[in-house]
Amino acid sequence: MSVLPSTQDSDRIPLKNLTAEVTMFTLLGFTDDFELQVYLFLLFLIIYIFTLMGNLGLVVLVIVDSRLHTPMYYFLSVLSVLDACYSSVVTPKMLVNFLAENKSISLVGCATQMLLFVTFGTTESFLLAAMAYDRYVAIYNPLLYSVNMSPRVYVPLITASYVGGILHATLHTVATFSLSFCASSEIRHVFCDIPPILAISCSDTHINQLLLFYFVGLIEIVTILIVLISYFFILLAILRMRSAEGRRKVFSTCSSHLTGVSIYHGTILFIYMRPSSSYALNHDMIVSIFYTIVIPMLNPVIYSLRNKDVKEATKKLFEKLWLINKVHF
Repeated sequence: MSVLPSTQDSDRIPLKNLTAEVTMFTLLGFTDDFELQVYLFLLFLIIYIFTLMGNLGLVVLVIVDSRLHTPMYYFLSVLSVLDACYSSVVTPKMLVNFLAENKSISLVGCATQMLLFVTFGTTESFLLAAMAYDRYVAIYNPLLYSVNMSPRVYVPLITASYVGGILHATLHTVATFSLSFCASSEIRHVFCDIPPILAISCSDTHINQLLLFYFVGLIEIVTILIVLISYFFILLAILRMRSAEGRRKVFSTCSSHLTGVSIYHGTILFIYMRPSSSYALNHDMIVSIFYTIVIPMLNPVIYSLRNKDVKEATKKLFEKLWLINKVHF
């Protein structure tokens, strides 16, 4: 099984016949139709604005409302920062390219975008697993929650998530940009994702494909297993509850996290863990856009819609802002 369409050695251009390698890439994007690109620019600009407002707004809520000063909301605020950064790595450059004639990106810029993109994406996978463990601790033994999930526990979990993300991103970025790019400089994508870049390399990418498949597969297996095991014990705790109100509150708390995990991991698996026979670049581009731009916009809604504490904190903050505005004017 391969994560990318294989390229035969005979189809590659011999390095000895080339005088220089590519130092600039062109991100081809969705279409050459300028009118359609204007509409896409407006659409993704609106999505990006809502992404920043939703995620950074959630961080502000956690900071200013003392009722949200718990590990659960600290994890949620870190997730919001990740989503804002995740989207910001991809969206601004994509928006510029929609309206610009020159859609180029330097090799260093492309490598930087990949490093940050994979770092934030992998960190989010680890963080979602840590959040599942946090929900298990809170529900399985709520009386000891503040002890079992103290700063000496949740801070290392958050730190380890970032360290894991940085190491994973560094591995793939170094491996990818150690290749030669001489056959083509045109990337059929809107950002520097790993599969479309490997597809244009004139080096043998077999090792890179294996690294991508096995490391992404290992991270997916480990993080999904942590989520499943955590929710197995949460389910046992729910079955022991006698109060219908208690069950309802637990379901309300956990359903948003499960929704976010399912959407995020589903798209990751679709992109990186499929056989090469099912590789379709245009479809993969759309799915990549979904999990890098759309999901970060949806997460604040998913985690806030059924969360009573967040809704009350939002209402309280708007009331304060309204009173301040009334006093000044």
